[in-house]
Amino acid sequence: MDTPTNHLINSEELMALGYTPGRAFGIALRTANKHEHLGKKMLLAQLADVLVKPQAYTADATFGKLAKALIEEAAIPEDPYIPLRDADADYAIYGESHIEAGARTQMDVAMQLPVTVAGALMPDAHQGYGLPIGGVLAVDNAVIPYGVGVDIGCRMALSIYDIPEAFFNANQAQFKRELIAQTRFGAGHGFKPHERADHAVLADVAFGMNSFVAGLKDKAWAQLGTSGGGNHFVEFGIIEFAEADEALGLPAGRYLALLSHSGSRGLGATLAGHYTKLAKELCRLPHEAQNLAYLGLDTEAGQEYWQAMTLAGDYASANHEIIHRKMAAALSAEVLASVENHHNFAWKEQWNGQEVIVHRKGATPAGAGVLGIIPGSMTAPGFLVRGKGEAASINSASHGAGRQMSRTQAIKTISRAAMKATLQHHGVTLVGAGLDEAPMAYKDIHTVMAAQTDLVDVLATFTPRIVRMADDGSRED
Repeated sequence: MDTPTNHLINSEELMALGYTPGRAFGIALRTANKHEHLGKKMLLAQLADVLVKPQAYTADATFGKLAKALIEEAAIPEDPYIPLRDADADYAIYGESHIEAGARTQMDVAMQLPVTVAGALMPDAHQGYGLPIGGVLAVDNAVIPYGVGVDIGCRMALSIYDIPEAFFNANQAQFKRELIAQTRFGAGHGFKPHERADHAVLADVAFGMNSFVAGLKDKAWAQLGTSGGGNHFVEFGIIEFAEADEALGLPAGRYLALLSHSGSRGLGATLAGHYTKLAKELCRLPHEAQNLAYLGLDTEAGQEYWQAMTLAGDYASANHEIIHRKMAAALSAEVLASVENHHNFAWKEQWNGQEVIVHRKGATPAGAGVLGIIPGSMTAPGFLVRGKGEAASINSASHGAGRQMSRTQAIKTISRAAMKATLQHHGVTLVGAGLDEAPMAYKDIHTVMAAQTDLVDVLATFTPRIVRMADDGSRED
């Protein structure tokens, strides 16, 4: 059972369930923390259920007041809601035993959208906004901005070098210096005009699609080649192939590699906020589904978002390209092989003979033969994988280990000394990062991988050695 210090439910966790600021929000917060003896998991599950069907709780001694407040708020809109389907759609769940109730509730709601065709929940799933992190949702001729996520096109990129492991071990101070010199982290951080990199993405005609997007170009240029905050990182590690891989042209062995995780920075975050607001204005859904507001691809707004999303994804890829290009040059290293895959995006794909829009929020493509990278934490291994093309998962796999603690909970319960001891035990040098990114805040990557053996084959294991993250921890644009 949770200890009392872990019971308190915060605003971030309520918003992840779908609650929005207002009278009911305040009542939910007070109710939860008044009844902390019920346990945090149970409270979150109950709060999620009340949000979905408040009518069933109006006479409940604990949640009755909250239920009535939700019903009152739901009666405020001037226009009628778009009705949801009945909650009877099945979807595949991988690693069900260690997925929190809040993520399941969010996925249940997503399956009730009138445009939904199919769904799946990956083993790293946890609560998000709208679609849960680790949620995969295929819909008909529509796109959901919060189904894509705030950090549009966030991705992993891997460069495998010709540098021997022994040389790296003997010169770690040099590699640490280069890791600091060739990367830039933190909310709002970018390059001064004379430091800025150039890239073809800056000439993309999508920057001229409207005045709003055009106004974001200078900030995008300033942040090009940076990594932001939150769980983004650039790290050196050793990747080991137990067997030769013909597709990559690499013999069995151990190689030094650079692994990076970041997305579209301020550009993507601003686009996500703008088009989510627009979607909510144009697509009025019931309270519990309002963060899943969608834009039809046969509408001007839908086409506009699609173009903006694609631009943000290309921009995120350019960020990684610049970081990896600079690092290879600084090390005078030959890149033997490189792999890149992304999440927080929507793809046009065929599923069961129908063209659908597949949203992978914190999930990655895993079609037959598709390469991907699934990281663990700063002390846990990551995996280079090849997709199997499992139809039930909508050709998807997890994007990482997934959080088992919210950022707030991690900061409150993990000490700096405990984090330092874990790093030392695993022989990892850390530059930056807050307690919210401590290894203990994440699920066991081995458990996550064991739950998706039907989805991917493991080709190689990556072990982190020197990790660089934002000095200010969880702050992001």
